[in-house]
Amino acid sequence: MTSDNPLNDRLDDDDYPAYTMGRAAEMLGTTPAFLRAIGEARLITPLRSEGGHRRYSRYQLRIAARARELVDKGTPIEAACRIVILEDQLEEAQRINAEHRRATSGSAGSSGSG
Repeated sequence: MTSDNPLNDRLDDDDYPAYTMGRAAEMLGTTPAFLRAIGEARLITPLRSEGGHRRYSRYQLRIAARARELVDKGTPIEAACRIVILEDQLEEAQRINAEHRRATSGSAGSSGSG
């Protein structure tokens, strides 16, 4: 039922650029300048509307919120962005490793009973 409705697909999509810069800043309790700064540091790259306005996804807002936590604790913004990038890469590597382990253990268990 939901797959027939493109609106529902977009609402469920963490990568859909649903939030304007003003709304994103409001949700994060920060300023548009902070969002521009983390964009310049290449932590996130917002998509642009047809009019050229920045649009942010829920995933990007979570990343920005983590950077804001570090900056609020005194970490320089460039360092905070690098930390968040490394954390995100580590999480992805751990997810891939876990999938690989599951696939390897599943194939080892099925081939040994002959």
